[in-house]
Order: sequence, then structure tokens, then C-alpha cells
Amino acid sequence: MKGLFPKKSSKKQTPGDGSESHHTPHHQEKLQPQTPRSEPSSPVKSSSGTPNKSPTKKPTRPASPAQREQPKSRSSRSFARHSTDQGSSSSRRSKIDHNTHPLNLPPDELKRLSAQYSMSSRSSLDKMDVDKETPAVPPSSPPPVQQQSSFTVPVTSPPTNGVKTNTDEEAEGPAPPPHRSNPSSPVPTDAEAAEAHKADGNKFFKQKDFSRAIAEYTSAIQLMPDEPTYLSNRAAAYMSNYQYEAALEDCVRAVDLDAQNPKYLLRLARIYTSLGRPDEAMTTFGRIQPPTSAKDMLTAKEMQRHVKAAQDALDGGTSGSMVLHALDQAEKFLGAGAGKPRKWQLMRGYAYLKMGGANSFGEAQNVAMGLLRQNNQDPEALVLRGRALYAQGENDKAIQHFRKALSCDPDFRDAVKWLRTVQKLERMKEEGNTDYKAGKWQAAFDKYSAALEVDPTNRGTNSKLYNNRAMCRIKLKQYEEAIDDCDRAVSLDASYLKARKTKANALGLAEKWEDAVREWKSIQELDPEDRNIVREIRKAELELKKSQRKDYYKILKVAKDADESTIKKAYRKLAIIHHPDKNPNDEEAAERFKDIGEAYETLSDPQKRARYDGGDDLIDPSDMFNGGMGGGMAGGIDPEILFSMMNGGASFGGGQSFGGGGFGGGRQRAQGFPQGFHFG
Repeated sequence: MKGLFPKKSSKKQTPGDGSESHHTPHHQEKLQPQTPRSEPSSPVKSSSGTPNKSPTKKPTRPASPAQREQPKSRSSRSFARHSTDQGSSSSRRSKIDHNTHPLNLPPDELKRLSAQYSMSSRSSLDKMDVDKETPAVPPSSPPPVQQQSSFTVPVTSPPTNGVKTNTDEEAEGPAPPPHRSNPSSPVPTDAEAAEAHKADGNKFFKQKDFSRAIAEYTSAIQLMPDEPTYLSNRAAAYMSNYQYEAALEDCVRAVDLDAQNPKYLLRLARIYTSLGRPDEAMTTFGRIQPPTSAKDMLTAKEMQRHVKAAQDALDGGTSGSMVLHALDQAEKFLGAGAGKPRKWQLMRGYAYLKMGGANSFGEAQNVAMGLLRQNNQDPEALVLRGRALYAQGENDKAIQHFRKALSCDPDFRDAVKWLRTVQKLERMKEEGNTDYKAGKWQAAFDKYSAALEVDPTNRGTNSKLYNNRAMCRIKLKQYEEAIDDCDRAVSLDASYLKARKTKANALGLAEKWEDAVREWKSIQELDPEDRNIVREIRKAELELKKSQRKDYYKILKVAKDADESTIKKAYRKLAIIHHPDKNPNDEEAAERFKDIGEAYETLSDPQKRARYDGGDDLIDPSDMFNGGMGGGMAGGIDPEILFSMMNGGASFGGGQSFGGGGFGGGRQRAQGFPQGFHFG
């Protein structure tokens, strides 16, 4: 029996041990969630207050609040817990252990433990305190417990009689767990964040990843928009990325914020040079203090020199090719990937206009169209294209372009000037054409001459005016002057075939058939498909052949359209003057007299005259009288009668005729001739 009492006493101590661990309601509420997790963590560890308890028996919770109300030796037991109860202190220390706090458990485990705690709380109030073992909880393998030197549980409130009071127990609850991560750093300021973006931008810039560098600098500028360093850095990145316009905008803002910074000014000058603006670049170089080196300014100076040479050549009398050469040299100094400046493109277009020619006018139009694709309301580009059309003779289209330029800029003087010029020239040209069609040759000539003074620089239009004036001179029978006007027209426009044709006709009318044939053949080389040119060549060659024989019209000194009566009068007059009997001392008189007779014989007969005018070969009458009738002809035989006899089958006064219609092997002498002439 004695052996049983110690066992009872050990059993009775079990509730006492539970009351020690829960000596106040306040700490009971705070430490109860720890009980289920601490029990499986050390299942064989005995309580410090029950040294005789079996090591394998698990501690139990007090069955009722009555046990927690035992008032005996509370302070002494507190000292015991502070000094010897290692298990209890370790479980209390777990309250602040970051790794074993309830809120750090897995969600399923936490839910299960919360439900178990709620059930145990309700049973402690409704049931009597009964010793029983709590079900074993599978370990959740928490991280190892961090050991602390000591932990003191303060006692602040008296025990209750199992009644739940309205205290701060429910309001407080378990303390929230700390974050596992490191404490967050302070939020950086805008300046610090901008510096971080700048550092990243510099890193990407060194790696030649300019797009990402621009993005980082842009982020820095958004945070600190008035910081010139970020603007200047982004300008450098834009330059390296061939975005010169954007670089210029950033660098100008940076210089506005810090006008004396030599680094910003040097970068701005280089951007101006890359964009083809050498004047602004040299001005910016002049603002740098201390002055920059000559090497830095060399590119801008060379570009400025070539641009000035191009402008001087354009304003002066130099050919347009010199302008193009100077511009080509200046463009070599542009930044990689930079477009040609608009001013330079306009200068190139004006140079093409100055060169003249169909190809040059086409190039000028291409320049103008390129500018208009960028801005279809560009008045200078509209005027450039209008001038190209005007030079090509398309005056109506030119007027439309000049008017559109004025609608874009009513005060644009060049548009006003060229519109008035084209309108005046077109009006005078139309007046000349009207007079020409009306047969007023001299009035038309005067109108064309006045129109030539309106715009001496317009090669295309003036070429047409010279040709029109040459046609008036032809009508006025001023052939030599007409040829000169045609030469002027061709010198202004070598491809103007109409002026060449007019010149060929004028050469023929001036009876310069050899030159006319040469001119028509050169025209055929330029336009081999035109069959009319072949016809003109044959006609000119025929006239050349005719011009190489005796010109009977010139011999008789009559016009080619002279009638029969005029020809007969001219013959008689010349026959008397050049008769050999009246010129005994003139050896050439007989030859002249003979030519006069041949001319009269041919031109007095309509058929022979037609054959002569057509260029057919004619028999030379002198061949028919070789050695036989030379003296008789000189002795006073009328050539008209002889030519009539040679016509074949001609009858004579007494009805006698040459046998066989010709002179055969011999001739019979006629007894008489009409008109009282007789052989003697």
C-alpha cells in the first residue's frame, strides 16, 4: 500500500504542473497555440516540476480552470521556472521564434491547429478537469529552435474562476510574424533614382547599345527634367544612333540650362556640323571658353567654305556644274546617316535650271518633288518645280504651281515675280501667234522680239521665240536673218528639231542647197523615224543638182515664176546687148550670147521648162552644132528658130523639114525661115 501512495502523489502533481505552466489566464491564451507543436518536438522530455514522472509520458493540459486557481506558492514556483524549468522556458521562448511562430506554419497545419485549440477551449469550460492524454500531433518539422539565455513571464492579472472575461485577450491574439525577407530599404528619392538610370545608361552607351542607353537617359530625364547632364548624355546617345534632330533638341535644352558649359557647347557645334549647318556651328564654337582647338573646327570650316562657293557660283555667271561640284564636296562632311539639308537641295535644283537642257530640267523637277513629298505646302519647292515646267515650255502648269505657292505664302516674292513673268511672256507670245496666223508678218516679228526681252535667262522659251521670229523673217524674205535666228534657237536648246528644220528651209530658200542637204541629213540622224525628213533630203539633193547646171533664169535675169512675155522681152534685150557683132573685141560675148539663146529656147517652151524645173537632164544645144554651125550662129541666126528646129518635127517656112525628125547623117539647107530670117 505504501508503494501506491507515491504514485498517487505523482498523479496529483500533474494538474499542479499544468497550473504552473498556465498560472494566469492572460498567458494561457497566448501560449496555448504553442502547446501542440512543443509536445511532439520533445516527446521524451519530462517536466521540470515532476522529476519522478515517467520520461515517456506526455504532459497533459489541466482539465479545468479550478486547477489554475490554486494559490499555493505562486511566487516560489515562478522562481523555480526561472531557474530550473528549461522545457517550459524553451516553449515560452518559442513565442518569439521567427521560424516556429504559428503564422509561419503551412496553411493546412495552421488551420488544423486552430480548430483543435478551439475545441479544447470549449471543453475546458463545459466539462470537468479530467486527466487524459492529448492525441499525438504529427511533427511539422519546424526549423531548429534558436536558444536564448533567459525569458521571464510577468504575472499581471489575478486568476479567474473559469469565466471568460472581456479583456484584451481576444483583441491582442498572437503576435504577427515578422517577414522572412530582409527589412526593406528606404524609398530612394527622384535624384537617386535618376542617378541610377544615368549609371545604367552610361553602361549601355559603353556597350554601344544606344537604344537602351536612350531609354535609361529618358527615364532619368522624366524624374529630373531640368538636369542638363541627362539631356547632354541623351544627346550623345542620339548622335551615336544617327538621330541628329533629336540630339539637337536635347543639346539646345542642355545649353539653355547651362550656357557656359564647354562640353555642352562643343557637342552642340558638332551636331550642327553633322546636320549641314556650318554657320551655326562656327557661331557655337565661338562661344566656347577657353577656345577649342583648330582641329575641332576644321570640319565645320571646310563645309562652310564649299557651301559659300556653291552660293557664289549660283549667284554669279558660273555654270551650274560648278555649283553641283561644290555641293558634292560639302556633303562629304555630313554626319553618317544625316539627310541633305533642305537649303542645299534647293541650291542643287537651281543649278540644274541654270544648266538647261531636258535632262537638267528633269533633275530639277526630281529635286522639287523630293521636297514636296516631305512637305507639299513648301512654297520654295513649288516655285522650283514651277520654274522647271516654265523652262520646258509648260507655262500653264508653271502658273498653277506659282499660284499654289502664293496660297501657301502670300508674301513670297519669288512666287510673285515668276508668276508675273510667265503671264506677261505667255500673253506676248499669244499675240505674236495671232498676228502670224493673220499674215501680219512684221507685227508678229515685233511681238516676238519684245517677248525675247522679258526673260533672257529662259533658254527653253526663248528658243521657241527665236524660231517663231525666224519664220516671220522667211515670210519677209529675210533668209539670212532667219538663218541667224535659227542658230540662236539651236544654241539655247540643241535638241529643238523644229528650229533645225526651219533653218534647213531657210538655207534652201537662200539657194544654199549644199548646206541645206547637210542640215537635213543631220536632222535625220536625230529623228530617223520621220519619213518627211527623207522626202526633204531628196528634194534638197535635186535642187543641189539643178543648181550645179546653168541657171537659165539667172542668165535671162528673170524670176522663176516669170511668164512667157517677160521671158521673151528679157531675151531680146540681152541678145542685142551681147551680140558678138556689137562686141567685136570681147571674146566672151559669143559665149554669153550662146547661153542667152539656150536659156530662151528652154524657158520659152512649156514642156522643156517643166523638165528643167523638175531637174531632168536636158540635152545641151551646143552639142548639136559642133563644128558646123558655130559660125552661122554667130552670123545672126535667131536662137529661137534653132531651138524650134531642135524640138523634132518642127516645120519650116516652105513646108520643108528635117528628115526623120532629126539631123541623121547629113543636113539639108532650108530655103527660108519664118520671121524673115534667111541663111545667106
